[in-house]
Amino acid sequence: MTTSKRRSFREPSLLTKVLLQVAAIGILITVLFPIIWVFSVSLSPLNLIRPDGLNLIPKDATLESYLQVIERPTGNPVSFLELAVNSMKIAGGTALASVSLGVLAAYPLSRLAFRGRTFIMLVILGVLMLPAVATLAPLFVTLNGIKLNLPILGAFNLRNSQLGVGIAIVSGSLPFAIWNLKGYLDTIPRELEEAAAVDGASQMRIFRSIVLPLALPAIAVTGFLGFISGWTEFYYSWMFLTQPRDFTLAMALSAMTGTYASAIPWPLVSAFSIMLTLPPAIVYLLSQRFITGGLAVGSVKG
Repeated sequence: MTTSKRRSFREPSLLTKVLLQVAAIGILITVLFPIIWVFSVSLSPLNLIRPDGLNLIPKDATLESYLQVIERPTGNPVSFLELAVNSMKIAGGTALASVSLGVLAAYPLSRLAFRGRTFIMLVILGVLMLPAVATLAPLFVTLNGIKLNLPILGAFNLRNSQLGVGIAIVSGSLPFAIWNLKGYLDTIPRELEEAAAVDGASQMRIFRSIVLPLALPAIAVTGFLGFISGWTEFYYSWMFLTQPRDFTLAMALSAMTGTYASAIPWPLVSAFSIMLTLPPAIVYLLSQRFITGGLAVGSVKG
């Protein structure tokens, strides 16, 4: 004789609810206060070299810092828009390559049983454990020895190009994309593909019409994380690129806060930081519907 056991949960007391609300408000203030303070500093006059206190409402507030950042944020003859375009090309290319190659590699690892499958997964896991700095020197030497001559881009050294930086970033983000997408694909019932195969659908048709639409939440998460990885990347760009026209926003921000940038006003740095965070926030808001559905799934199974 089997009996169903139901768990009874007691409603939290009023004191518990109050304590939880206070804790939530404390966490919210802790997270938002630095952002609000940086935004407040960005509105201060440019003659403020260093903040003189935690003033959330600056005196003589002005948008002069934002105007100067847009025109020419650093000493290099490059505008903010040019830096943003460079970062967008690297981040967008990284996201697209990681998702495209990742889903093509994750699907057979999820659906096919072949010799060496476990070994491949272990290799991918091992690469995930490596820090990005560990691959800096090998990638530098490898890419530096490759010279290309393309019809549109002309002749260039692959290491000293945005394409080379993108390849270096993808080499680190692709293993995560494969691992994450493979875990999500494992949760998709195989019966859906078997039913489509019975109806005469080819393997490519099944992959394109059934698997990809169902895996859209995981693809959105993987693409967004790939975009963030390319947008905030610094090590490869700083070591590989030498031409100011190829510099990224992360490189410009580092130049504004480095050892030789002590004379740069904090309002200028704060305005640049605020503008640097806007594109990832916009990308997240546009894809939030898919990202929230895929964050909880993917790395659970594997």
